[in-house]
Amino acid sequence: MAFSYQHAGTHSFVPEAWASSLLVQFDPLLVWSSRLVSNRDYEGEIRNKGDVVHVNSLIRPTVSEYSLPEGMTAQRPETVEQEIPISEADYLQLLIEDAERVQLATGDFSSPINKQMVRALAAKADTFMANIITGSATGLPNVSPTSGSIPTSLYGAILDMMLALDDNDVPEGGRYVVVSPKAKRYLIEHPAIANAAAYGEGGVTANGVVARLAGFTVASTTAMPTGVDIVAGHSEFATYASQFTGFREGQSEKYRADYIDTLHLYGGKIVRFPGMDTKKTDNTFDETKPTKGIVKAAVEWPA
Repeated sequence: MAFSYQHAGTHSFVPEAWASSLLVQFDPLLVWSSRLVSNRDYEGEIRNKGDVVHVNSLIRPTVSEYSLPEGMTAQRPETVEQEIPISEADYLQLLIEDAERVQLATGDFSSPINKQMVRALAAKADTFMANIITGSATGLPNVSPTSGSIPTSLYGAILDMMLALDDNDVPEGGRYVVVSPKAKRYLIEHPAIANAAAYGEGGVTANGVVARLAGFTVASTTAMPTGVDIVAGHSEFATYASQFTGFREGQSEKYRADYIDTLHLYGGKIVRFPGMDTKKTDNTFDETKPTKGIVKAAVEWPA
């Protein structure tokens, strides 16, 4: 037996309006999955969990010296293939009594329960990318400050990380530093952070940003994996592919209400670069080795 919708206006539901609102609410909550830390260059057309986004990296050609009578020798472009698996599939389902009322109201998921559901999706995606990024970062020596030198030691550790990125020829534009909440608590006591406007650009913004100075962005998040307090890198070395798909609406079989749901498909990967990472004989990269474009350190907090 077929049941009609309780609310005739439900048939005019517009999925695109909800898709836009969800992304607006979702993106500012991210740190590891944000464009500050992970690029979105390879999202492509994501339809289902298990999809694979293919990335080809061009190996830098060899520059040769021209002379006579040898002339020139042509080279064929050589690429190394990488795959970004769309391994995660999370859903969000809303149960509402009046679909058309919600749609025609603010349209921005502004109710407390909707905000919490969006925050839950964001937290899960960010934790996923946190493990991807820190799991392949190059480990640096632990930071061991004394009780009176914590701000200075943390700031010095960040400068050491910037030097490590410089030594690996990591581009300057797009660099970031992500710190744990405890590290942030002490770091903002350092004059370079507390008075960031004098050094670069100050001000707290979205995506956990604490300050911008000296060519990098400092951000903080609670989604910091255990045993890591500071991570520095460049957004080109991690990629995050995400898409909300499968928007549906209908009548609940269990309750006198309508439902609206969506499926969040996403995946992430450390991007490898020819000349910086080891190429294997099968024309892929050795992904067991840490990336040189991201570094991490733990803090040995004084008692």
